[in-house]
Amino acid sequence: MIAGPGLLVDDDELYLRTLQRSLQKRGFTVVLAHTVAAATEAARLHRPEFALIDLRLGKESGLALIDPLKAVREDMKILLVTGYASIATAVEAIKRGADNYLTKPVTADAIVRALNDEIESDSAPENTMVPLSRVEWEHIQQALSETDGNISAAARLLGMHRRSLQRKLAKRPGPERKLPDEPGE
Repeated sequence: MIAGPGLLVDDDELYLRTLQRSLQKRGFTVVLAHTVAAATEAARLHRPEFALIDLRLGKESGLALIDPLKAVREDMKILLVTGYASIATAVEAIKRGADNYLTKPVTADAIVRALNDEIESDSAPENTMVPLSRVEWEHIQQALSETDGNISAAARLLGMHRRSLQRKLAKRPGPERKLPDEPGE
């Protein structure tokens, strides 16, 4: 059971603060970092038991953090999270020493289960469904990342009109929803 401090590394400040509050409600103490350099420094100062690292940290890769974090504390449990999951990056993360690979959006409960080795590599809790709007949001974010935030270029990449993309960006997707119980249970 992980009980000590943790390190959360993501370039999305709102996501980090939300995740920090959720994990604190579950009894975890966490330190936040937004860059590879800040995460390395925070790890040296706090020697966390675990690190939750986003694959993409602006122009940097979260994969680059695995070795330096393991050098600070060899037994640190490392969870890599990403909205751009692929088999290649999952394999690379595990080869470098990550303990788990989770896809966004990931809930605090799924993170706790991963930290306690209660799940395999699936971040979606049983009986929940990720809304289509959330999947679309992550796809749009990937396109924006690939075009360095250029909305016109991202719209072309996604095959939609720029104004349509701007309307979609004005809306945030909803949370995961619990599936209804099956009849007869």
